[in-house]
Amino acid sequence: MNGSTWTSWPSREALTRAPQNRVRATIARFVWIAVLVGLLWDAFADGRFALWQIAIGLAVAVGCGFGGRAFVRATREHRLWPALGILVLLMTVAFVTREAGAAALGITLWCGCAVVALERLPLSAAVPLTAVALIVYAVVKGDGWLTTVITTGSLCLGGYVLRLDAEARGSSQRLLAQERAARKAEAGTAALAERSRIAREIHDVLAHSLSAQLVHLEAARLLIEREPSTEFRDQVLERVVAARSMAREGLAETRQALSALRGEMTPVEDFLRQLVADEPAEVSVAGERRPLSAEASQTVRRVAQEALTNARKHAPGASVFVRLRYETDMVALEVRDSGGRLPGGELAVSGSGYGLLGMRERAELLGGTLEAGPEKEGFVVNLRVPA
Repeated sequence: MNGSTWTSWPSREALTRAPQNRVRATIARFVWIAVLVGLLWDAFADGRFALWQIAIGLAVAVGCGFGGRAFVRATREHRLWPALGILVLLMTVAFVTREAGAAALGITLWCGCAVVALERLPLSAAVPLTAVALIVYAVVKGDGWLTTVITTGSLCLGGYVLRLDAEARGSSQRLLAQERAARKAEAGTAALAERSRIAREIHDVLAHSLSAQLVHLEAARLLIEREPSTEFRDQVLERVVAARSMAREGLAETRQALSALRGEMTPVEDFLRQLVADEPAEVSVAGERRPLSAEASQTVRRVAQEALTNARKHAPGASVFVRLRYETDMVALEVRDSGGRLPGGELAVSGSGYGLLGMRERAELLGGTLEAGPEKEGFVVNLRVPA
């Protein structure tokens, strides 16, 4: 073995308990309790101990359990001296327990310390500690030399095999984590490629079509403005200007959708400020700002657009307050206006047919919620989605 093998710790994956299902964990816990009860029965069944001595034995067993958990935590965090201190303390308790008459309990704890040292500590610290523990065990136990050699050799082999098994399990966990990361990256790459393809299709069809409509509508507006002013001419001009405005807004929203598909969106708070630039509205942002997923960002943008559209339609001239709040694992949007509503306070649907009811469905698909309704003054929309 090289020097690094002697001085290095087992990997953190090897020192971490493998995940178990509930049934296996329950069975393992039952086995450990049965072993502990058997050892205590062997120690105290002959009736030589008073009740208070049995209580002390139980307290020692529980304390050793907590000590074992502390040892496992110290080794998992690669803290050598605390781990050695806990192990020496447990071995001292085992020796005292044996001398007090609970031989089986003390010897089991002593040998267990020797084995877990080989399993969880660097070999440079584990081998001397295990050697001293097993030498003391051989001297105190006093069995024949053949039995002693077989027992100590089996304990050493068992501890080292447990170490190799833990390392193999840790390597498997690392490989599994790497494979999952590779699959996730591959899925992300495939999703990005598909989004890019969809973005190209939208750009080649819808964006070009809207751009052409804008050109023709602008040309129609110029031609109409050259005609003498009549009531019919003014009505046609009004309709053409409105159609041109709708085409321009549709083209802007299409470009935003293309940016979302390509992952090139501007921050949500900047979008909200641009959205209300020509409105009597205020925007405030709270919490630590961070990038949002494409789905969450797009949902926040669409809900804000729909809420402002409804405010313009049903509370014209009212003040609107937009509040974006970053929470620990959520992002919340509140859009509140100070004006009146249509009778009944019904949810409005924009001219595109994609209203707040559709936004609620979109939020629920992401695991979020959307609540909208009238209040004492005006109407409020509250959105919460994971982010």
